[in-house]
Amino acid sequence: MSYSLLPPPPRGSSRLLSRRRASRRKVKILGALVTALFLFFIVSILGAVIAFGFFARDLPSPGKLTDRTVDQSTKIFDRHHVLLYDVYGEQNRTLVTLDKIPKTLKDATIAIEDKNFYKHRGFDVAGYLRSFKEIIVDHKLTGGSTITQQLVKKALLSDERTVTRKIKEFILATQIERRYSKDEILQLYLNEIPYGGTAWGVEAASDQYFGKHASELNLTESAILAGLPQLPSAYSPFGPDPKAYINRSKEVLRRMREDNYIDADQEKKAIEELPKVKFAKFGQGIKAPHFSLFVKKLLEEKYGEQRVLEGGLQVTTTLDLKTQNMAQKVVRDTVKAQKNLFVGNGAAVVQETKTGQVLALVGSKDYFAKDIQGNYDVATQGLRQPGSALKPFNYLTGFEKGFTPATMFIDERTNFGGGYTPVNYDGRFRGPISVRNALGSSYNIPAVKMLGVNGVEDFVKTLQDFGITTLNNPSQYGLSLTLGGGAVRLYELTNAYSILGNLGKSVSPTVILKVADSEGNVLEEYKNHEGRQVVAPEHAYLVDHILSDKTAKFSAFGSYANFLNFKPNIAVKTGTSDNKVDNWAFGTTTSYTVGTWVGNNDNSPLNPRLASGITGASPMWHDIMAKVLDSNPLKRNTTETFTRPAGVVTAKVDALSGMKPGPYTTQTRSEVFTKWQVPTQEDDMHLKIRICKPSGLLASPACEAAGQAQNKLYTVLYDPYTKLFKPGYKKCSPCPPTKVDTSVDGSERPTVEITSPADGSNFLLGSFDVTATVTTPAGTTIIDVRAYLDDDPSPIASYSSDPYSFHYSGVSNGNHTVKIVAFASDGTTGEDLIDVDIGP
Repeated sequence: MSYSLLPPPPRGSSRLLSRRRASRRKVKILGALVTALFLFFIVSILGAVIAFGFFARDLPSPGKLTDRTVDQSTKIFDRHHVLLYDVYGEQNRTLVTLDKIPKTLKDATIAIEDKNFYKHRGFDVAGYLRSFKEIIVDHKLTGGSTITQQLVKKALLSDERTVTRKIKEFILATQIERRYSKDEILQLYLNEIPYGGTAWGVEAASDQYFGKHASELNLTESAILAGLPQLPSAYSPFGPDPKAYINRSKEVLRRMREDNYIDADQEKKAIEELPKVKFAKFGQGIKAPHFSLFVKKLLEEKYGEQRVLEGGLQVTTTLDLKTQNMAQKVVRDTVKAQKNLFVGNGAAVVQETKTGQVLALVGSKDYFAKDIQGNYDVATQGLRQPGSALKPFNYLTGFEKGFTPATMFIDERTNFGGGYTPVNYDGRFRGPISVRNALGSSYNIPAVKMLGVNGVEDFVKTLQDFGITTLNNPSQYGLSLTLGGGAVRLYELTNAYSILGNLGKSVSPTVILKVADSEGNVLEEYKNHEGRQVVAPEHAYLVDHILSDKTAKFSAFGSYANFLNFKPNIAVKTGTSDNKVDNWAFGTTTSYTVGTWVGNNDNSPLNPRLASGITGASPMWHDIMAKVLDSNPLKRNTTETFTRPAGVVTAKVDALSGMKPGPYTTQTRSEVFTKWQVPTQEDDMHLKIRICKPSGLLASPACEAAGQAQNKLYTVLYDPYTKLFKPGYKKCSPCPPTKVDTSVDGSERPTVEITSPADGSNFLLGSFDVTATVTTPAGTTIIDVRAYLDDDPSPIASYSSDPYSFHYSGVSNGNHTVKIVAFASDGTTGEDLIDVDIGP
C-alpha cells in the first residue's frame, strides 16, 4: 500500500494544469524568439561592420574639406574658339569665417535646409521620415539630407542618385561630425555650396546678386540666398524665370517663423520687400548671354550642375560671334526704329539649313535692358502665337494627301461652325484662288478650308515631324490653328523652316560642337548624321517653290515682294497673330535659315493700323539675311536654287479650276506637280449649254427651229472644302438653266454662232476681232448682219455677205457683252452673245 506525498487535487485541477502547460510553451517560444532576435542583431552588427568597411575602404578623407585644390571653371567658346562665357571666373569663391556671416543667413539656411542641424550627428532620421511623408502624402519631391550630408555630396562625392552614394555619404557625414564642430561644418558649407552662376559660397553669391559683402545682407536678402542652393538654375533671379526666387524665399521665411528665428511681423515685412529687391547687374563679361546661358543649361541637364561649375569642361559651340553681334545689332536697331509700331522687343535665330547649327541666337533686344525684362530669352523660352507662319505646314499636309499648288479654293465669307467666321487681313475676299496664290499672298479663308480638309490631328502630326514640341494635343485646337491659334517657340519654328529648306529632311537645332573634360578627353562631338525624310522631298519643294514665287506674293505684298530680290532662291513667310501681339518672319535658302520676331514682353499689342506682314519682323529678317549672305560672297552672288527633285514636273491646267484642261477651258497656265499628282480629271467647272436666246432657258426643238438657240458658257465653282462639308456645294452666277424654253413658236429663223473669241475671253487691251457664222432657213436670204457692244443701239459695223468678221477697238476695261444680230429677208432675226473681259 502506497501513499502519495502530494495533496489530493482540488476541484477544477485539470483546467489549472492545462494553463500551466500553455504558459510553459509560451515561455519556450518567447525564449526562442529572443534568441533569434539576438542572433539577428549580432549578424546585422557584423553585416553593418563589414558593409561599413567595404564602402569606407576607398572613401576620401574628411580632411580634404580643408585641404583641397581650387576647382577649374567651365569655358564656353564660339565655333572659332572665341571665349563666350567663363562659367565661374577667378573670383568664383571667397572664403569667409562664420563671424562674417550674418545671423539671418545662418538661421535661414538651417531653417530651410536642416532644422535639426545642431541636434543630430550628421544623419537626421526625423528629416528622412518627414521627407518620406511629404513625398507620399503631399506629393512633394523633397530631400532628407542634412547640411553635413550636403557638404559631403558637394565637396567630396558627387550629385549622382544611387544607393551606394548615399551609403558613402552617410559614412563620411558621421566621420565629419566627429572631426569638426557644428560651427566649423556650417562655415564649410556656407563657403562650399553653389548659389548659381559663378557664385560658390555666400561671399561670392552676395557680391554676384547684391553687389555687397555677406556681412551686409539683411533678412530679405538672406532668405533669397538661403533658398538658392536647392536648385540655383531654377531659382536664380538671373535665370529663365527671374521671378521664381519670390515663392522660394517666401518658403524660407515661413520656415524661419515656424522655427522661431523671426516673428510674423518680420516675415510679413520681408515678403513685401521681395518683389522690390534691386539685384546687381549680372554677366557684363559674358558674350552672347542668352545663347551662352542656354548652352550652360543644356550642359547642366546632361552632365549635372556640379560638373559644369567645377569640372573644367571645354565647350565649343556652333555660334559665330561675328554673326551673333550683327544679328543683335539689327534686332536692337529695328526695335528702336519701330517705336511707331509699338514694338518693345525683338528676337532672332540664324541657323545653317542643312546641319541645324545655330550661328546666332538673339533672345531680346538687349540682355541688360532696363525698360523690359531683357534677360528673358524669347527665342528659346517664349511661347508665342505664330500667326500665318504655320500655313506652309498646313498646305504641306494637304500635298501629302494629294492636293496640289493648282488646287482651287473659293475665298469667300464662310462660317466654319460655332460662329467661327475668319476674315482676311484686309477684310476682302478674292473668290476662286489657287493654293499657290492663297499661300503666296497668305489669305486666311483658303488656309482654314485646307485645314478643314486635312484635319487638325494630321496637321499637328506634321508640325511634330518638323520639330514643334509645344502642340501635342490636337483636341485642344480648332481650325484657327493654321492662323496661329497655338503657341510655339521661335527657336523651334526657325528649325522647322530649315527642314523645309532641306527638302523635308529633318535637322535638329544644334548649339554644341564638342565637349572635352579638363584633361582634354572628348566627351561628345558633333557629327552630321543624315536626318530622316519627314515628308516627300517633292512636296517640300512645292512649298519652297511657292514661298519663293514673287508673282504669287504680288497680290498681297505688291512691290514689297521684291524683298525676295536675292540671287539665292529664298522661301519666305511672315506671320501676325490675330490680336496683333506677335509679328514674325522666316526665310530659308539651301544654306541659311533666319527666323525673327517682334512684339512686347507684356503681350501688349502692336499698332493695329501698321502691324502687317511687311512691317515689324520682316525688315529685321531682310537685313539679317542680307548680311548673312554678304558675309559669304559665294552664297550672296550665286543663283542658288532649291534642287528640283526628279519627281517634280510641269504641266498645264485650267487657269481657274486647276484641273486638266477640258473641252470648254478658256485659259490655261503652267504649274509644278509631283508627277504622280498631275491632275487627270478634266475641268468640269466650265460648261457649254445650248440655251434659247429670248428666255435664257434650255433650248427646245422649237427654239432650235426658230434659229433662236445658241451655245453659252457657264462657270460652276466648287472647292474641296465645300464639296466635303456644304450641301449644294456648287457656286455659280449666273447658273446654267434647268428648265426648257416653251415660249418660242418654232418658226424658222436665222441661226447665229460667234465662233471667235470664246465666251469669257480676256484681252489686256481694248481691241479684238469677232467672227460669226450665219445660216438661214430655206427660202430666205440674209439682208444684214450687225455687231453691237453692250446696250449701245448703234452697231459697231454691219455686213450683208459672208465673211462676218468685226473689229472692236477702244473698248474700256471691264466686262462687256458682244452681240451679233442677223436680219433675214422674211423679217425674222437671229443673234448670239458672248461676254469678254478687258484689262488685267
